[in-house]
Amino acid sequence: MKDFDRHDGMDETGGNFNQDILSKVIRAGKRTYFFDVKSTRNKELYLIITESKKRLENDGSFTYEKHKIFLYQEDFEHFTDTLQEIQDFINDNQPVKPAVPEISKEEDSGV
Repeated sequence: MKDFDRHDGMDETGGNFNQDILSKVIRAGKRTYFFDVKSTRNKELYLIITESKKRLENDGSFTYEKHKIFLYQEDFEHFTDTLQEIQDFINDNQPVKPAVPEISKEEDSGV
């Protein structure tokens, strides 16, 4: 269900660049969510949440539509509080649906 990688954020010369420091992937049907921690030039960490959705084109080929949210440390508390409030509201007002089965690697070729 999830993949996890840790990177040191350094290139071969020891200099910083905008490489993932920590990454986590959640596959959910036709959607994939990426959680990537990156570092600014000032070594401040931030989170990028990316939703990638597989789309079928008219010619039969597949493309991926991506949407990103950049979240900085000063916003984490407000973001998580609001997300929890929304999750509680939905859980209280909508019956729980069965989990969506994951797509096997044979069915999902690339992101």
